[in-house]
Amino acid sequence: MKRWNLYTPEGVQDILFDDCRRKRILEGRIRDSFRLNGYKELETPTIEFFDVFGSDGGFINQESMYKFCDSKGRLLVLRPDLTIPVARIAATKLKDEDFPLKCFYIGNTFSFDQLGGGRQNEFTQAGCEILGVNSIEADAEVVAMAIEIIKTTGIEEFQIDIGQVEFFKGIMEESGLSEDEVEEVRELIDLKDFVGVEQVMDQHKVRAELKNLILDLPRLFGSKDILNRIDLNRVGERAAKALLNIKAIIEILEDRNLDKYVSIDLGMVQSMNYYTSIVFRGYTYGVGFPVLSGGRYDKLVSRFGRECAATGFSLGINMVMMALERQRKLEDVAEGGFLVTYEPGARKLASCLCRELIEKGLPAQMDIQLKSLDDTVQYAKRKGISRVICVKEDGSKKEIVL
Repeated sequence: MKRWNLYTPEGVQDILFDDCRRKRILEGRIRDSFRLNGYKELETPTIEFFDVFGSDGGFINQESMYKFCDSKGRLLVLRPDLTIPVARIAATKLKDEDFPLKCFYIGNTFSFDQLGGGRQNEFTQAGCEILGVNSIEADAEVVAMAIEIIKTTGIEEFQIDIGQVEFFKGIMEESGLSEDEVEEVRELIDLKDFVGVEQVMDQHKVRAELKNLILDLPRLFGSKDILNRIDLNRVGERAAKALLNIKAIIEILEDRNLDKYVSIDLGMVQSMNYYTSIVFRGYTYGVGFPVLSGGRYDKLVSRFGRECAATGFSLGINMVMMALERQRKLEDVAEGGFLVTYEPGARKLASCLCRELIEKGLPAQMDIQLKSLDDTVQYAKRKGISRVICVKEDGSKKEIVL
């Protein structure tokens, strides 16, 4: 029988020493980048009521959430997402703020859906939201911020794929399919089951031109030139407007010299009930999942009683760490610093020296083993400490550079 007190549950992990320091450094860089771009940090509770995520019309399946009860029997969850709590705050505690409002967060989330492919059941997200404005400028700003954050992590080779859920909804509207049938087609496209898609099209005698466009969605990928392959006069007003929206966003990114990081993907059809316009994902090599995803979700805040436009994205810090490791771009985090040892009678002098070094911002620690100087030097080498200072009883010092 296994001793379960020696193990962690599936989907969670211990992050030790160097990796933990790398993660904290990465989080610090991301935090600074958001702050320098005018975003304000907020923090939401790890524990929320189940109704925030899973009540009628909720966006997250209850099977994917960690659930438990409080002392009054009310159903609680460990937060599976950070965007939804921000929407709750926007509708309540931020209702008197001057909008638009730019905010960001860094925190852990918990979900059973994340296991596999390097993902975890507990994972750290960093993200931002722009609340209270619906404009192409806001959408372009969020994509630009996503590009900057990925660059901040140290990943150099990456791509942001941009889609538009309104384009898919528009051509589905032209097809005449019911809501259930549209959702079936969406799921089939997401699963790359185009035989199934064609069968649904044929059953409802969708006109050939529209059917071919729907089947061609996965191939509508690349630069903004692919927009020229689509006749706006034959896809319906809703779909045409969506394509013009993407074109305008790309033009703003071109003005910011960021278009080289961006591609259009009209086959991106995930989460139709969550997103309401632009959607995007960030990819890099070394991991099989997006490291970043986002888009516009203007209906989310209204679930909490207030109409409020919103757009944003979230970055998976654990996925970024994995990508950096596989790309051999993890930085050396050797502590360096000083180890201060002393002769009998010189403890006070050594303590004062150690404190002076720390106050100057230099890593320093007192010797707590008090072995021979040779043993102390060997210990310092094993720990990656760069200097040993031995304080003598007469106040003199011997410094050894390792």
